[in-house]
Amino acid sequence: MKRINHFETNAILNQFKRSSHQENTSSIYATSSFVFNSAEEAQSVFAEEKEGYMYSRLSNPTNDEFVKKLAVLEGAEDGVAAASGMSAIFISMAAHLRAGDHLLASRNIFGSTHKIITQVLPRWGISHTYIDVDDPKGWKKNLMPNTRMIFIETPSNPGLDIFDLKYLGKFAADNDLYFIVDNSFATPYIQNPIEFGADLIAHSTTKFIDGQGRTIGGAVVGKSSAIAEVKNLSNQIGPTLSPFNSWILSKSLETLPLRMEKHCSNALKLAQFLENHSEVASVRYPFLSSHPGYKIAKKQMRLGGGLVSFEIKGDFKNCKNFINSLQLFSITANLGDARSSVTHPATTTHSSLTTEEQEAVGISQNLIRISVGLEHIEDIIFDVDQALKNSIK
Repeated sequence: MKRINHFETNAILNQFKRSSHQENTSSIYATSSFVFNSAEEAQSVFAEEKEGYMYSRLSNPTNDEFVKKLAVLEGAEDGVAAASGMSAIFISMAAHLRAGDHLLASRNIFGSTHKIITQVLPRWGISHTYIDVDDPKGWKKNLMPNTRMIFIETPSNPGLDIFDLKYLGKFAADNDLYFIVDNSFATPYIQNPIEFGADLIAHSTTKFIDGQGRTIGGAVVGKSSAIAEVKNLSNQIGPTLSPFNSWILSKSLETLPLRMEKHCSNALKLAQFLENHSEVASVRYPFLSSHPGYKIAKKQMRLGGGLVSFEIKGDFKNCKNFINSLQLFSITANLGDARSSVTHPATTTHSSLTTEEQEAVGISQNLIRISVGLEHIEDIIFDVDQALKNSIK
């Protein structure tokens, strides 16, 4: 009987075949191209009559190890590595959308994804309709004859809204739509959209998959039939991930389960602390029973994630006082780092949205997003508490 390994084991054992040197950890194939033993072999590889590597824009052993490992962890069939999370999101959409198509998307998405949907895709005659998280009937109501795709983030950035993967997976299948999920915040350790019918999963590997803020990277994994077009587009336009970054990311996947357990444990304890703090108006964390999407989150997520968003009482001045009073935290737009970090979305990651657009997705001037790191939770809470007390000065 074939043994099915657990997530932790798959994250470690799936690596590229050892070379004749019998190295214990995978090598980095830092090369732009690959050589052939003869003109005939070169012809066969280019004609796809024989398997082989040609050029690192098209494929590279180090990149292949990383993306195949990620695909296994997501329960996907195939994938492609990309130079950034945004390039991964773009090629996942552009590979399957055509002029005149219509896209249904969750309104609650990252600022740069919003720009692709509202500024880039319309240049090619691709329209869209945004659906609010509290309007599940909106998907069916806004379905058009030319609708071709659904795109969502869940949990969303920065509001941590939860969309029902099971419902949307069935809706997409019933209406012959491509279903793409940005799974960057959850990671494959916490959530596997493929299980709910997603065709493609996009990742900003810069975040929790890297885990230490060292690389910029992305990936798209999913069903082979859906990945084929993504690979073809990627090969032509070349948003190729560096083999150096692929090697780091492949190694990072080996510790992802351990890190996510700690991120999530710390985040839940911080969220519970904030929920009872006198200077906090509201807290958003998927595994708090007060979260509107709590029941859905418990069905489709193993843990609540490593991010906490909350609103401070007062105004923007209080937010600035809070951020500037933190001693343990990095003030940065990135997240998923071993180090705890803090962001004010309205003036940074989502500053490209108008005030009306920010309000529509729950981004107020008082909203703070925290990426909860791996420090001791008592130290994290102590720092947040003293900063909140200083926020009212």
